[in-house]
Amino acid sequence: MGLTGGIGSGKSAVASRLTTRGSLLIDADQIARDVVGTGTPGLAAVLAEFGAELAAPDGSLDRPALGRIVFADAAARGRLEAIVHPLIRAETRRRIAQLPPDGIVLHDVPLLVEVHAEGSYDLVLVVEAPRELRLVRLEGRGLPRDQALARMATQATDEQRREAADIVIDNSGNLDELDVRLDEVWRELLARRDARAAAE
Repeated sequence: MGLTGGIGSGKSAVASRLTTRGSLLIDADQIARDVVGTGTPGLAAVLAEFGAELAAPDGSLDRPALGRIVFADAAARGRLEAIVHPLIRAETRRRIAQLPPDGIVLHDVPLLVEVHAEGSYDLVLVVEAPRELRLVRLEGRGLPRDQALARMATQATDEQRREAADIVIDNSGNLDELDVRLDEVWRELLARRDARAAAE
């Protein structure tokens, strides 16, 4: 199943909590970091496209500097996506192939709706929180408000994500409230898995 939500919605908290309940996590953000890790062909391609000055002193990618470029320039973002998206897809397929076939696989994909991938999943889970709360969370993580707004502007709207959703998870409350909702979601996921197994 696919998991998505706007930046600051609390998608990572949901992914972590579903993992403790037994889901198997494929984290698209982590894969995106891995495919441009130090010494990888992906990093070499990004530096060739955007300049060697984006290499940090330790040889890794200066992600904040790259972010300032691509979140301010749609054409630059498109060039970056043309490099990394094929690498991410290939690595995702490789990791999924290693998982047990009866597992409940949770694919955490920030831009699932933006790349129109909802048809690739049995279920799409969308995490929601009010825009102002998301901004407060992001500022608390050290992302300046103007940069947070710029990133939000590149993402799908709440309405677009809701249209793609099979299950919506409201994350506007505290973690205890989130856990209550996730207990409900987990029971539904188990029931769906068991029904599918019985039908096979």
